[in-house]
Amino acid sequence: MKFGIFDHIDDAGVPLSQLYSERLQIAEAYDRAGFYGYHVAEHHITPLGAAASPALIFAALAQRTKQLRFGPLVYLLPFYHPLRLIEEVCMLDQMSGGRFLLGVGRGVSMYETAAYGLDFSKTQAMYHEAFQVLLKGLDADELSFAGEFYKFDKLPMILKPVQKPHPPLWYGVTLPSNSAWPAENHVNIVALGLRDNTSAIIRAYREARRAKGFDENGTLIGLSRHIVVADTDGAAMAIARRAFPRWRQSFRWLFNRHGTEPRVIGIYPPTFDELVALGNGIAGSPETVRRWIANEIEQNGCNYFVPQMVFGDMTLAEALRGIELFGKEIMPAFN
Repeated sequence: MKFGIFDHIDDAGVPLSQLYSERLQIAEAYDRAGFYGYHVAEHHITPLGAAASPALIFAALAQRTKQLRFGPLVYLLPFYHPLRLIEEVCMLDQMSGGRFLLGVGRGVSMYETAAYGLDFSKTQAMYHEAFQVLLKGLDADELSFAGEFYKFDKLPMILKPVQKPHPPLWYGVTLPSNSAWPAENHVNIVALGLRDNTSAIIRAYREARRAKGFDENGTLIGLSRHIVVADTDGAAMAIARRAFPRWRQSFRWLFNRHGTEPRVIGIYPPTFDELVALGNGIAGSPETVRRWIANEIEQNGCNYFVPQMVFGDMTLAEALRGIELFGKEIMPAFN
């Protein structure tokens, strides 16, 4: 069992300079605690995502951490020129000594897509083309490609990644119907959303692996949940009850602005207590959280647990203490 972290780097009610500084300190704590990977969401024009240019965060992480792997969950491929992204991935993999995790996706927000002047109805096709270009460019001396959106003719690929033929691929899955492609193409996943949905995603992913005759555990099958750890159950719940509504407000902010509801991954309840009742999170002492995670792993069949441990207006001290307890008193039980 491996443990990672999923993070929106959402608005915490502090100056942006402080938010970035504290997230880098928090990432150093993940590194010390022994987490496998740090997965950062990419969002635009919304308080849900302050890491609008994830590569900048990752460049800093490459210098501030030693063992922690990291990467986007996900790069929104239609938002990038493929050549620029190929070169950035190579640089980040080299700067980190081969610790980059390459998450790819289309992007689920039509409002973020429109802000970049893109037609949401075309971004699925753009994503598929960009994905092909990205993989070719990372593993070629010359790049040639002729598609509807992208055309390249014998471009020299001077930069190369450390990891061959490319950094490991990751995909954030929000619908069971989207599980087959990553399963069949050996792409690691993190299942996102509410409990019934994520359980169905993991089942569908494993079924697709079995149907192809692949090792069901040949990839990392991740599950994300909101987790808060403190010295006591009461202290953890107090933090979670305060921080979760702010995160939820950021999650819904851009959709509320347009008078709609978030698509795909469901409507999170207003309070953390309701989230716990749904089975989608826990706040407690290390013993409480350890028991809860063990049951969650057994029920869902994941081999990679990816908590969202820092969100909303959690303070740096609260975050660092929770990470310390998780690393010392929870993770060793699953070795």
